[in-house]
Amino acid sequence: MRKSLKVLSALLTYPSAQLQAAVPEMRAALDVEARLPHKHRDRIDRILCELAAGDLFELQERYVLLFDRTRTLSLNLFEHVHGERRDRGQAMVDLKGLYAQHGLTMIATDLPDHLPLFLEFLSEIPETKAQELIAQVSHILEAIRLRLKKRKVSYSSVFSCVQVLAQAKAQDSVVNALLGEPDEDPNDLVLLDAAWEEEEVRFGAGAVTTSQCNKADVIAKVRAARRPAPNSPATVSKRPIVTYSRSSRA
Repeated sequence: MRKSLKVLSALLTYPSAQLQAAVPEMRAALDVEARLPHKHRDRIDRILCELAAGDLFELQERYVLLFDRTRTLSLNLFEHVHGERRDRGQAMVDLKGLYAQHGLTMIATDLPDHLPLFLEFLSEIPETKAQELIAQVSHILEAIRLRLKKRKVSYSSVFSCVQVLAQAKAQDSVVNALLGEPDEDPNDLVLLDAAWEEEEVRFGAGAVTTSQCNKADVIAKVRAARRPAPNSPATVSKRPIVTYSRSSRA
């Protein structure tokens, strides 16, 4: 399922002209492996058609609204289980250590738990181990899938395909707990204005500490700001997916 995971990883990255041009290559990779059941493959083909024929700026705008501005759809996996708690940092260190154990070194700027990055890593390790790791986060994948399905967004099929490849079934109770979190609407302009509203800067005993700030909003703003402006040329990488360098072993 190596090629299939790479394709699914690519489909969850920020849309670019290069990604659109890679659609025939992604179709060919899925054809070679033929690991997705017919029903799921048809859904991915629809996403590929949508990507190839869609207006790039509209695709990019939708991506930002969904994954950068909606915390409950965040592609950073630990956001859903650790939030901004201190133990999230240790989880990041552990995951990066897991990558290193398999001889893979990150050369991307995303966090270790960024889903496209995680899927790319899984495509480089033995299949049974990859399936085991997907099963461990299946409840997160399922919660995101259901939220996307509720919005009638085609990206939901990517999440179902990942779980199908791993033959993973999430526990309903855990998924329902995640779905119990408030699901904000990125199109709500009132909430968006409130998130960007400048607050009074105070010093001394009454000052607001870093832990009191909404770091999730800050992260989303920073990630969104890194996207190219609608009318400016985007910087294109050599590959449409997140890459790694394989470290040498003694």
